[in-house]
Amino acid sequence: MKKDGERKYGTGRSNLIFIGMPAVGKSTVGVVVAKRLGKKFVDTDLLIQERENKLLREIIAEVGEEGFLRIENQVNCGVDVENAVISPGGSVVYCEDAMKHYKEIGTVVYLKVSYQTIESRIRDPRKRGVVLRPGQTLRDLYEERGRLFEKYADVTICEDGCRLEETIESVLEQVGRLSN
Repeated sequence: MKKDGERKYGTGRSNLIFIGMPAVGKSTVGVVVAKRLGKKFVDTDLLIQERENKLLREIIAEVGEEGFLRIENQVNCGVDVENAVISPGGSVVYCEDAMKHYKEIGTVVYLKVSYQTIESRIRDPRKRGVVLRPGQTLRDLYEERGRLFEKYADVTICEDGCRLEETIESVLEQVGRLSN
């Protein structure tokens, strides 16, 4: 039986929640990990777009950063699944309620890559629906979010220099250790 404060993968609601910068592969890795573990897959950016009937960048343009974060927090707090891999958007770490919820329902896995990797993968952050404050650079965002990803992570997987399959194997290995 699970004791108060005990958070072990495989007990209670066995969800995995992937966090990290945009373009780290949260959805790509998440789909494959979900298949390999026989879990459902939930991409919360798609849930937000479905709810609002708009693309992320259109939502941000319409309601601004704060408005988007309110919507993101609501949608992520409403994710009520078991035995799933959940891939929220990178800005979810600004949503304290959502992150508290995720810490309660599963294991938070931080997919980490270097700034240079992020910069090479993201050509235009705004077209991708990345929440940037006026005057904020991608590097500023990387450093700011990095501290939050570290704060919330139960497991950190460094992807630098790894092929997709190596990242997936690292996730499965780390998660497997937690369930023992």
